[in-house]
Amino acid sequence: MKTREITQTPSLAASFFRALGTGAKRPGRITTLPQVALVRPQVKLDAGHVAQYAALCGFKDADGVPLIYPQLLTFPLVTAYVSSPECPWPAMGTVHLANAITQHQPLRAGDVLRVELQTGELLVHDKGQVYTLHLRILRDDTLVWSATQSLLRVGVQDTSGAPFASQIAIDVPLSCQAEFKAGADLGRRYGSVSGDRNPIHMSALTARLFGFQRAIAHGMWTNARALSCLLPAHPLEQASLNVEFKTPLFLPGRATLWSARSPNGALFEVRDAKGERPHVRGQLQY
Repeated sequence: MKTREITQTPSLAASFFRALGTGAKRPGRITTLPQVALVRPQVKLDAGHVAQYAALCGFKDADGVPLIYPQLLTFPLVTAYVSSPECPWPAMGTVHLANAITQHQPLRAGDVLRVELQTGELLVHDKGQVYTLHLRILRDDTLVWSATQSLLRVGVQDTSGAPFASQIAIDVPLSCQAEFKAGADLGRRYGSVSGDRNPIHMSALTARLFGFQRAIAHGMWTNARALSCLLPAHPLEQASLNVEFKTPLFLPGRATLWSARSPNGALFEVRDAKGERPHVRGQLQY
């Protein structure tokens, strides 16, 4: 399998708008993803960018480099893949379904990292085809962070793979622990920090082009905002986080955090303001 270096981030917004005018890829039945490996060979972890992200998502200085932050370093690779001919389905109509993150060692500002992506497995979902991307971050050839990102291509009828199964079992009562607001400009602010300027997040006007009444919050911001309330009062050495994205959080909006804490983690949901409909469901372990 050939590895391709990525030096620039393709415009995901541009690929969405091209899809409006040129039509989407319509492949036949896909039984396996083409093997693709992408890499950013030297990425320096910038303290200023970490601080900007932390402030927007509610993390404290004591959290160090947040467990979820390295996902931003993989975004150029994910964008390059979903915008490439090797990806069978277009970005438009594909949604982020789930994420599983493992921090093997803590990261520090100033680290020089190698960021990798490799295509993964196909899974069957009742709403379409799921495909997975395996993400890895190495420091001095040592694995320090890894993740599996599951993406759902809505509407595919002839699907392949094993059934998609939730990895999160919430078998205890959750109680409301916090409430937070998501302002009308949140999508633009998070997009500026993360690089994810998907039109569905930018404004009501651009979101309506893709079938949404209003702009919606980035699922990874909602995830991060919840995580900022659940971390212990010291940087994590090792940790894992599994999340599933359920329903969109429209902007502007309010959300509530429901959780059950334990000495080594938490089960949680981000729900709507009334505490009825889940936006994100997750499990944190450390």
